[in-house]
This record gives sequence, C-alpha cells and structure tokens, in this order.
Amino acid sequence: MIVPGTPQRTLADITKDLEKDSSLLTHICEKIPKSHLHLPAPDWVDRIFAGSDRNPRVLANLHRLYSTGRLASTGYLSILPVDQGIEHSAGASFAKNPMYFDPENIVKLAIEGGCNAVASTFGVLGAVARKYAHKIPFIVKINHNELLTYPNQFDQVMFGTVEQAYDMGAAAVGATIYFGSAESTRQIVEVSEAFALAHELGMGTILWCYLRNPAFKKDKDYHNSADLTGQANHLGVTIQADIIKQKLPTNNGGYKAVITEGSSYGKTDPKMYTDLMSDNPIDLCRYQVANCYMGRMGLINSGGESTGDHKGNIRAAVKTAVINKRAGGMGLISGRKAFQCKVEEGVELLHAIQDVYLCPDVTVA
Repeated sequence: MIVPGTPQRTLADITKDLEKDSSLLTHICEKIPKSHLHLPAPDWVDRIFAGSDRNPRVLANLHRLYSTGRLASTGYLSILPVDQGIEHSAGASFAKNPMYFDPENIVKLAIEGGCNAVASTFGVLGAVARKYAHKIPFIVKINHNELLTYPNQFDQVMFGTVEQAYDMGAAAVGATIYFGSAESTRQIVEVSEAFALAHELGMGTILWCYLRNPAFKKDKDYHNSADLTGQANHLGVTIQADIIKQKLPTNNGGYKAVITEGSSYGKTDPKMYTDLMSDNPIDLCRYQVANCYMGRMGLINSGGESTGDHKGNIRAAVKTAVINKRAGGMGLISGRKAFQCKVEEGVELLHAIQDVYLCPDVTVA
C-alpha cells in the first residue's frame, strides 16, 4: 500500500501563515452541511467511479493519478500546470526563470515537488514522454487560447487530438471552456466529444471551467463570483469531467449584477443566496463543490498568479488550500507561484500546499 507523505508543517505553522485569516480554521458551514458531501478519501476511485460508466482503463488511470506524489492515497490532488507559455505567452511566463523554457525542467519540478501529476501542452509533454510518462502521470491540455493573433482574441481552440495524448501515455486530458462567451457553445460541443473519446481510450478528464465575458465586469469582477462559477462547474460535470478546475470565488451575485433594467439573464432563486451561501469564503467555495454533484466530481481550485514575494505566495497558497479543503474540495492546481521563482522555492511552495491536505487538524468545515 502506498503511504501518504508526512506533513512538514504543523497546524501552528498553517495558522501563522493565515495571519489575520486564522478564523478560517474554525468556521462551520451551516448552509450546506458536510454530511451532504462526497469527501476525498483513500477509497475515492472505488467509492465514486466503480459504479459509474467509466471503463476499467479510466479507473486504472484515475487510480494512478490519486496514487502518486506526497498526497498519494489521501483522495487529494496537487497538480503542477504549465500551459502559460501559450495562455500568457512564453516570454512573459518564463522571464523570471528561463530554465522553464525547457520542458524537462517543468516535469522535474512536478516530481521534486511531490505532485500527483503535471499538466501541460502537447509540445511540452511530447518532448519528454518516453523519459517521464511512466514516472509521473501526464495531463495533456488539448485546447488553448493564444495571444499572438492581433488584436488579441479569447477563444479556446484545439491544438492536437485526443489520440495524440493517448499515444504519449497520458493518464488524463484537460481542456478549457470559456463559459458565458460567444464561443462557448462550440467549445462545449468540441470538449464534450473529446472527453467522450478520452474516456473510451481509458483516460481521465479534467475541465478548466472558466468564465469569459466583458459583461461580467461591473462594480467588481464577477468572473470569480460563486453563483456564476458554480453554474460553470455544473455544466462541466454534465459533460463528464472527472475533475473540475475552477478559480476560487471572491464574491457573489454575478447573476444579479449582469441583469440590467429591462433585461434578463439566466435563472436564479433567492434561496441560492440565503440558504446555500454566506459571505464566508469557505461557504462560497462549498457552493462550487455542491455544483460538482455534491463533490462526486472533485473540485480543484487554482493557486492564482505570483505576487513576486515568495513568503507572500506561500501565505496566499496556504490560505487557498485551507479554503478548498475545508469547503470539501479536492486540492490545488498551482503553476505560476511554483515556477516563476527559484526551484527550491517552488518545491517549498508545493509542499506547503500539500501539507494543508496532509494535516489531520485541518478538517472539513
């Protein structure tokens, strides 16, 4: 049996990292109680997927995903994503540490950092597949938005095929949908078909459930609102994503903010805001988890952009991990904070995130 890693940070260390937000460790979710959730645990694949329509090859690859790295056999995930060379441009992404222009160094960071998997592009993972695909699970990101077209546009397009990911030994494929955008209908169809083929070939599926529409920016940026991101999650699990990747919610009321006089948008119920959520960050994240079939499909939140301050990045990442874990989420997928710095600092940050999930004193709220 694979034994999980030993946490390097204690509850006291985590409390210190949280600083003025230490009350997050004592919050109790009274809106959606944890008893309603399917929570991560060592038996995750057997308990959640054995009775599903996923074939045995998918179960084997999901089991491999949950059995790698410091979080092996916990039900939690720590994933290193590096597709920013396309999504944010290579020069802007790697200027702080040019060694990550080399794909092998990306994979090495994921392994040294104790991650469950590394997520990247066809080019990055294909360049080192024969050397590393058997050493750490590969998640191949099959679509991207590039920033070289002028003027810049925002549309996720396919950069390769599911069969290519299968041939390089990938454990899973990942894709992004810009929900709310004019292109979302086409993207939903493309990704749904790709996920069906990935499952047929025996790979897991991970969906980056992002919102994208200028109308979502009002008095604040509602791209991160709990109600809108929650619905994006629900659409994502509907097309059979095994894992949902979502930004941590920072506000609520996106539906109501978008509606102007004489217009309508979506469907809401007042009880969404009074009975299912409060303003507490853990309650907002729990609403995201609830929209993933009450946690049947795991929610991993993103670690966010790097601030340039290593200690500040660790504090921010630990806070995000505490919110995600206590909400009933499955882990973090953190890239820029981990690779836009020295290697040893990136490893330290990834381990700090993993320690939150390894710490038995950080419980589900």
